[in-house]
Amino acid sequence: MINRVVLVGRLKKDVDLSYTPSGVAKAQFTLAVNRTFTNQSGDREADFINIQAWRKQAENAANFLKKGSLVGIDGKLQSGSYERDGQRIYFTNVVADSIQFLEPKNGAGSSRGTSNYESSTNTGGQQQGSSQGQYGGNNNQPSYTRVDEDPFANSKGPMEVNQDDLPF
Repeated sequence: MINRVVLVGRLKKDVDLSYTPSGVAKAQFTLAVNRTFTNQSGDREADFINIQAWRKQAENAANFLKKGSLVGIDGKLQSGSYERDGQRIYFTNVVADSIQFLEPKNGAGSSRGTSNYESSTNTGGQQQGSSQGQYGGNNNQPSYTRVDEDPFANSKGPMEVNQDDLPF
């Protein structure tokens, strides 16, 4: 079975941060995700999706995100129900496994590019990411070649390949 959700959108309002009785941080916010088509009057509509994040990731979201911030979410869809005042309430939300902040720290709504800050957890719920780039800390990440870049662009002259180096 596969339960994966990948979203990119903007926060509808500031992150709501709370703590469970045992002290675990929980963040809730709504992500506005534009639809790929326009309605009959030519306006682009959006879906408003409830997002939930836990632990350090929740605290990072509350500290660095605000209304209008552009974020990428990777997570899983969760639905359920509960009873309140004799009425059955149904809910569906996305539990974030990874939140990527896609704008500079003070650039919500700006199109200046993307930041390298990512907060993520593995499936065991332990914190895995760390801050990088514009959001503090040293950028100790290795430099990788992008897929569309030529890895041999800086080589000097032809490359010698020995027949023994070939896997076939």
